[in-house]
Amino acid sequence: MRSPKLAALELKRFGRGKLPRAALVAILLLPLLYGALYLWSFWDPYGRLDKIPVALVNEDRGATADGKKVNAGDDITRGLRESKVFDWREVSDAEAREGVEKGTYYLSLTMPADFSERIASSSGDAPETGALKVRTNDANNYIVGQISRTVFSEVRTAASTKSSRTFLDKIFISFSDIHDATEKAAKGADQVKDGVGRAKKGSEDLANGLRDAKEGSGKLAGGLKSLDEGAGKVETGARRVAAGTQTLADKVNGVAADVRPYLKDNGKKIGDSARLVSDLSQAMRHNLDHIVKVGPVAREGAHKASGKLDARYKELCEDAALPDAKWCEAMKDAKVAAADVAKIADDLHTLAEDGNGDLKKLDAQLADLQKKADALAKRAPNLDSDLRDAVKKINELNAGAHAVATGADKVHTGLTGAKAGSSALDTGVGKLKKGAGELDGGLFKLADGSTDLAAGLNEGVGKIPDYDKEDRDRRTEVMADPVRLASQSLHKAPNYGTGFAPYFIPLSLWVGAMVAYMLIQPLNRRALAAGASAWRIALAGWLPVAAVGLLQVAALMSVLHCGLGLKMAHAAGTVGFLALVTCCFAAIIQWLNARFGAAGRILVLALLMLQLTSAGGTYPVQTSPGFFNAIHPFLPMTYVVEALRRLITGGGVGPVWQACAVLAAFTAGALALTALSARRKQVWTLDRLHPELSL
Repeated sequence: MRSPKLAALELKRFGRGKLPRAALVAILLLPLLYGALYLWSFWDPYGRLDKIPVALVNEDRGATADGKKVNAGDDITRGLRESKVFDWREVSDAEAREGVEKGTYYLSLTMPADFSERIASSSGDAPETGALKVRTNDANNYIVGQISRTVFSEVRTAASTKSSRTFLDKIFISFSDIHDATEKAAKGADQVKDGVGRAKKGSEDLANGLRDAKEGSGKLAGGLKSLDEGAGKVETGARRVAAGTQTLADKVNGVAADVRPYLKDNGKKIGDSARLVSDLSQAMRHNLDHIVKVGPVAREGAHKASGKLDARYKELCEDAALPDAKWCEAMKDAKVAAADVAKIADDLHTLAEDGNGDLKKLDAQLADLQKKADALAKRAPNLDSDLRDAVKKINELNAGAHAVATGADKVHTGLTGAKAGSSALDTGVGKLKKGAGELDGGLFKLADGSTDLAAGLNEGVGKIPDYDKEDRDRRTEVMADPVRLASQSLHKAPNYGTGFAPYFIPLSLWVGAMVAYMLIQPLNRRALAAGASAWRIALAGWLPVAAVGLLQVAALMSVLHCGLGLKMAHAAGTVGFLALVTCCFAAIIQWLNARFGAAGRILVLALLMLQLTSAGGTYPVQTSPGFFNAIHPFLPMTYVVEALRRLITGGGVGPVWQACAVLAAFTAGALALTALSARRKQVWTLDRLHPELSL
């Protein structure tokens, strides 16, 4: 009997009663429990987040910035309620804390009392960041905590962006105000520059005129000052001369009467005295030469004698055990006297060396005295007549000196008055010149400064931006949120269930085949008993379950597509591929049951677990431990999940063809191994007659 006919006979067994029929229906619908029911339970959980109770605590007191009221907490509260992300329930902080702890609320969001105040501080002197407080409890639900972090991150970003927009808008408005004020200042600076230029020209002319006047007044004052000083000196000198001549005349006239008779009678004696002075001067000059020669020798002898007395005194008086007090006292006086002599010898030696030229000066003075004494001795006989002529001339000189002194006094008095006036004039003109110079210099600097100021302000007006409202809003928008994520999904899954369908569909088909082989024998007993070929036996046990698997695929995909709304990029390809998948799974499960008997059912379940954990159906397999990465390429469900993702959500079909080849290889290999097991089963053994484990 051929394999298809054997398979048909196997299926006919389920039509002989109500219970077999119910069992067949249960097998057909079982994948719906794993596929449709699982997917339905979290088909679109993000679309129902508004059912999750979340505590919202708004303690914000509000703030005032630039005369405007800021209520950031109320704004965020209103925005959250309008977004309907969660089921927001406004409560107190204590209620929120207790609710999160007990599980009444999955999490809580708190806006502290100073939230608006911190946000408004961005325009003040001490800016601070506002803080939103999130409280979660993973003991309630871990996934909700993960979802809340994403949601609250967006809330924080939105709040930060809004605060930044307000702050930046103020900055751009300030730019416009600065631009207008700078433009007005530039116009005023141009007017100041013109006025300063005209004032500069006038001050320059004034400074030049006063410079010339100061030069003239300075010369006048200088000339009069010099004349006055000269006149003063002339007056003083004339008075001194007159006083001197008067004194001289008085003394000469008074003395002449007494001296003339003496000179007349004693001319010879005066000559002799003068010659005596000349001789004494010559002798003293000779003695000075002797001092120069003898001084060093005397100094050396005095010091030797003083040294000997010092040594003798030290030996006999200071170092002796029993010195003679009286003798030592006399010896001490002698020692002191010798030291004084030595000091005098030093002075004599110093004088002899003539370090300051004193001896030479004395010698010159003695020579001059000798010369004058010789001259006096020569003129002594004629001194009386000479004195008479000198007295006459002195009296004439005195009269002339008094006349000169009187005239000098009058001249000096007039020049003093002229000098005072010229000095006052020069001082006044000097002050005017200095003031004009300072004015001219100040106006010069002011002219340069006003020119630079006008140029800088006019240049600055062009550089300071002046934004209108539309431009300001656009720039504020960009600067408040300068980087935006341009997210693009090449093949976007419309919901959570669609994304997980490639994972749960093969799971349900594996379970369906596994349960089917609990009711259908992996090896047809009739064929075994009839001694049919091993291949025919293997195919006869595989075809019934494969046929059931095709019906399971049809039922599952109908419910997913029509009931849940699963959209497939390649619907026909998906159904055809799942037909191959269920046939492959049936072949693998058949071999495990045929080869290992009752233990094979445990192996089927274990293999299912390994495939679920290493297929990468939820998180990328790279995030799993190394063991699952190692077995990932060697299990069929790995290729099934990857291929279904391309067939359902779209993309290149290369992985689909690769999966088809892999599944075909697994199917052929499993059937070959089943045929080998069938051949072994045709030989009865004690283990088959009395199995160690039976399920």
